[in-house]
Amino acid sequence: MSVAKYQSNIDVSAISAVDVHVHIEMDDQGHKPMPEVFYEASAKYFKSEDRTPSIDKIAETYRDLGMAAVVFTLDARTQFDGHLPNSIDDVVAGALRNNDVLLPFGSVDPRTGEAAIEEAKRQAHELGVRGFKFHPSVQGFDPSDRQFYPLWEALEEIGLPILSHTGQNGMGAGLPGGAGIKLGYSNPLLLDEVAADFPHLPIIMAHPSVPWQDEANSIATHKANVYIDLSGWSPKYFPESLVRQSNNVLKHKVLFGTDYPLIPPTKWLAAFEDLPIKDEVRPLILKDNAVKLLGLDQEASA
Repeated sequence: MSVAKYQSNIDVSAISAVDVHVHIEMDDQGHKPMPEVFYEASAKYFKSEDRTPSIDKIAETYRDLGMAAVVFTLDARTQFDGHLPNSIDDVVAGALRNNDVLLPFGSVDPRTGEAAIEEAKRQAHELGVRGFKFHPSVQGFDPSDRQFYPLWEALEEIGLPILSHTGQNGMGAGLPGGAGIKLGYSNPLLLDEVAADFPHLPIIMAHPSVPWQDEANSIATHKANVYIDLSGWSPKYFPESLVRQSNNVLKHKVLFGTDYPLIPPTKWLAAFEDLPIKDEVRPLILKDNAVKLLGLDQEASA
């Protein structure tokens, strides 16, 4: 089945926020991108109720809130011994059905080499994805390893942002050996090398990067092409340095994100209200920075 190319119909003036970090954990065939053990562990870690809402239910959630959301799945087939990801085509089709509120990102497995590059080009040019999701710890790769540089070069040429997990990891949490997931691959300093060598590749470091928050703050300050999303943590647990710098030097580099369905947007926003964020900075974090980075402002004026 061929999928129509995604085109956004998001009315920037009609939304109050853009959540840049929302997972699609089940496709139209009922397939999940990770083995079941990871869902059980992460649901316990985050105390989440519904780990696998449909893309249409997710769209309804954000539509009711007057918000837009970036949605994605993850391709970690090599790390998971051939366990295939969700259908990216289904994600795009679902986002297209709900293109007033959803923006799809693609995903490829860097460890598949040239095949990853070709698939990234297909997802960008044929499906119309608006960025790419990576999770170095879950996918089992070091993003600074030179063997992956041809992929970063291709993505820089495509001209779309990447969203890459950093810091602590709820996937595999509490399992023996963390189910083999290595936290060190998500040290943001590995992405600093990528950002330096591919200066025209926009990089979103996903999550407060605990235990490397100072490193993440420094990278986002130093590299014009690097951003931080605030997903995966309730704002009441944000490191103080992140809150402080979000109010000043990083006010144009920080993006609202939840990690839904692990953290509901209403719960995240309620906690964000209690943070000492300047009134003039809140709309930057919740909406304006993402609108600019994702090119939604250009579409609105086209």
